[in-house]
Amino acid sequence: MCATCGCGDDAGTRVSDLDGTVHDILPAAAAPHEHPHPHPHEHPHDHGHPHDHEHDHGHPRPQSPGTADAGHSPAAEGRTLISLEENLLAKNDLLAARNRGWLEGRGIQAFNVMSSPGAGKTTLLVRTIRELAGELVIGVIEGDQETSLDADRIRSTGRPVIQINTGAGCHLDAGMLQRALGALDPVPGSTLFIENVGNLVCPALFDLGESARVVVISVTEGDDKPQKYPHMFLAADLVIINKADLLPYVEFDVERCVRQARLLNPGVDVLTLSATTGDGMDGWLEWIRKNPHPAAAAAGSAPRSGGLRV
Repeated sequence: MCATCGCGDDAGTRVSDLDGTVHDILPAAAAPHEHPHPHPHEHPHDHGHPHDHEHDHGHPRPQSPGTADAGHSPAAEGRTLISLEENLLAKNDLLAARNRGWLEGRGIQAFNVMSSPGAGKTTLLVRTIRELAGELVIGVIEGDQETSLDADRIRSTGRPVIQINTGAGCHLDAGMLQRALGALDPVPGSTLFIENVGNLVCPALFDLGESARVVVISVTEGDDKPQKYPHMFLAADLVIINKADLLPYVEFDVERCVRQARLLNPGVDVLTLSATTGDGMDGWLEWIRKNPHPAAAAAGSAPRSGGLRV
């Protein structure tokens, strides 16, 4: 169980090759490992001990409330959980730094596109790829719990795409991106879009090594999303309010939404557009063109996830 967001370690993440061949990625808990002693084996301690033993082949076993003995108080358990969460994020940040260096070394812009399910990320990317055809070399990494439906839509544009299926996982992490980059092998100087798993919570906590973060919300979701999901908007470099063509038919106050977002993140850019009709797309395309080179964007920036811990 992930101490940060609760998604399963045994999520069964799978990464596809460009030809669609799917490769299972063993979760950490199932990865092959060596034991210092053969199996089957006898433990030198009594399993009938009144409290659980504190190791399982080297992995600490958290105790549930009410089962702790005198040597394991609830307060001590709390400190252990915090330590595990910090270690998880620290490991992710290290891999993210490696991804960032790899991308910067090749001059690749990488945009981490995040939203709740159905906000229009894939529709936006399909239109973006077609609008920028002949101008930018684009590759895409798609993240979904299951299916390759969105990757198939991207593939119809003729651009290379790698599918990551996270199974029970609710976000991409830096390790998943590292494997996907190896499979995609993006062209130096190209532009990479990473479509994260639909979720306005956990993706904000995991730095992938991207150049910039783009949060997409739709007018059908309500204008209170910045208040409800502040970490996501704190992490954003750009907020896109999508499905503007539906504004006459829904209750959505654009100015209120923008004001909320900028109260959280004063420097965030905000664009209103319709990926379906194309209205407002020029602003988004210009933002992509003007986004600084990844090496310049990374200069002086701290790891993103560190500022989101509470």
